[in-house]
Amino acid sequence: MFEQSVVVVTGGAQGIGKGIVQAYAQRGAKVVIADVNVTLGKQLAHELHGQGYAVLFVETDVTKQQDIVALMQQTVQHFGTITILVNNAGKFQHVSPYDMTLEQWQDILHTNLTSVLFCSREAAKIMRTNENGGSIVSLASTRAFMSEPHTEAYSASKGGIVALTHALARSFGPDQITVNCISPGWIETGDYEQLRTIDHAQHVSGRVGVPEDIAQACLYLTNPANRFVTGINLTVDGGMTKKMIYEEE
Repeated sequence: MFEQSVVVVTGGAQGIGKGIVQAYAQRGAKVVIADVNVTLGKQLAHELHGQGYAVLFVETDVTKQQDIVALMQQTVQHFGTITILVNNAGKFQHVSPYDMTLEQWQDILHTNLTSVLFCSREAAKIMRTNENGGSIVSLASTRAFMSEPHTEAYSASKGGIVALTHALARSFGPDQITVNCISPGWIETGDYEQLRTIDHAQHVSGRVGVPEDIAQACLYLTNPANRFVTGINLTVDGGMTKKMIYEEE
């Protein structure tokens, strides 16, 4: 299904991004791991090469436009084109709005939101030359719709991705490029065995999510058979945001 696909995954060296990279590689796609962490990026590329998969690591800081342009250029030089982009790179911070500096605000917005626009634009320039266009998926968050204290910058960045998604879907639609986003809930990227019963019980599904859950959503949204789906936000949270939880004494 993805044997003819060339996939770029930002923030692909670890966590959810790593799970997405592995999912596409295992299905025959050529995958580019874009990450600022050189050690982890090269390690993952080496592991996947050893398993016979076509993978390229490109050191990329998504806050730098020159890095974004170079990423897309190197992908085309190595694999010939780009058919799928997954905007996964991002960072999180807890800081009170009373204490937040302009630099902290801009850092989160630039990393999480501005990068999505410019990565999407540079990838779309290539996708629109393809016979069948391409697909873009960006990772938003359920925090775009619900919050805990002191997450203003992160929440704003993820809410911005949701809005940017439908705007880009309209702009890129004539070039046969679908644009969607995914809002993950609690996705555990650490030691899953350390989770408590109460953690799993917060979910209608009965469990906390894993990176593969988000990878499966990416596969759905970028499957050529699903090109009628564009401009949406797909919440993948095990039903957590739909479950009413009352605190009991």
